[in-house]
Amino acid sequence: MNQHLLTPPTAGEFPTYYGVYIEQVAASPLDQAFTRQPDELRAMLADCSPEQASFRYAEGKWSVREVVGHMVDCERIFAMRALCIARGEQQPLPGFDENAYVDSARFDQRTLASLLDEFAAVRAASVALYASFNEEDLQRRGTANGGTCTPHAIAWILVGHVLHHTRVLQERYNVA
Repeated sequence: MNQHLLTPPTAGEFPTYYGVYIEQVAASPLDQAFTRQPDELRAMLADCSPEQASFRYAEGKWSVREVVGHMVDCERIFAMRALCIARGEQQPLPGFDENAYVDSARFDQRTLASLLDEFAAVRAASVALYASFNEEDLQRRGTANGGTCTPHAIAWILVGHVLHHTRVLQERYNVA
């Protein structure tokens, strides 16, 4: 992994609303978290029954399957943003409505195991993508969802996003 990636991004490399994700990565070395998260997520959810995978902690909240599916979707979207920006894309990249994506994805019709497999595959693709980036690629700036960001910061957002939802699964869904 590019050594520059191990240094947290600085202000101006990402919209401030992503700071909550980036801050969560500080406790875990980025390179280790980036490669280990699929296995850690699978281990955390290993004993989750189909009924537990359907659990919603409140009305209108996502099920466990939907949370994992959301992580899959976001991994793809953020990695696509990193690719586009690293390649010098000058057009602003769109945002997305995470609730609309989950509503139309039918994650609850799938097994939790299939969603975890998909997350592992998508993360492996992200790891391979980041292995192809050089220092210049990581520092390019582009616009996504109305804010300026770099592929360097997006790597931290990817890992922090999963850490955020892992914590939510532990605290609100009582998965261990």
